[in-house]
Amino acid sequence: MATSNPTVVFDVGNVLLRWDARLIYRSLIPDPERLDWFMQNVCTMAWNIEQDRGRSWEEAVASLVARHPEWEREIRAYDERWHDSIPHAIADSVAVLEELKGQGEKVYAITNFSREKWAECLIRFPFLQSFDGVVVSAHERLLKPDRAIYEVLLGRYGLEAGDCIFVDDSEKNIVGARDVGMRAVHFVEPIDLRAELRGLGVRL
Repeated sequence: MATSNPTVVFDVGNVLLRWDARLIYRSLIPDPERLDWFMQNVCTMAWNIEQDRGRSWEEAVASLVARHPEWEREIRAYDERWHDSIPHAIADSVAVLEELKGQGEKVYAITNFSREKWAECLIRFPFLQSFDGVVVSAHERLLKPDRAIYEVLLGRYGLEAGDCIFVDDSEKNIVGARDVGMRAVHFVEPIDLRAELRGLGVRL
């Protein structure tokens, strides 16, 4: 009798959806050095991650505009033109997800994502609705690589860590998954995700 397939758990950003915040500013801040400064000093990753932790975009924009009124147009663009930062899905990864689902496998996700933008992406990218369970950081007010966010997935959906393979583009998130007992694939392009998963025992 065939053994059960390992359970694949996906990250979303830069695994299933291409994400690059700089794409928002191609016309607004065309000078690369000025854009570097802006991303490092105004709309920083530390500021952005707080939306993934559950802060509303309205609050995030208001607080940053108050500190940097001279950049108001650009700050508001991060929210209002956010979908420019997601140019497309990553076709090969989506194909793997759909193949697993087509085989009747249960497939899950853990993603650092803001509440508002996740709701919008569910509409824009309907394949995101195919997961058997998703843990969204903003809903839990937890962030990868916190151990607790992986444990939410395992506890909520009755999964054993050793049966799961986590796919993420961030090395620290891979380390977090392994720390709770999952196996993991570090998604660094170019990558043959199907081959990586087969190497860990997934039938595809």
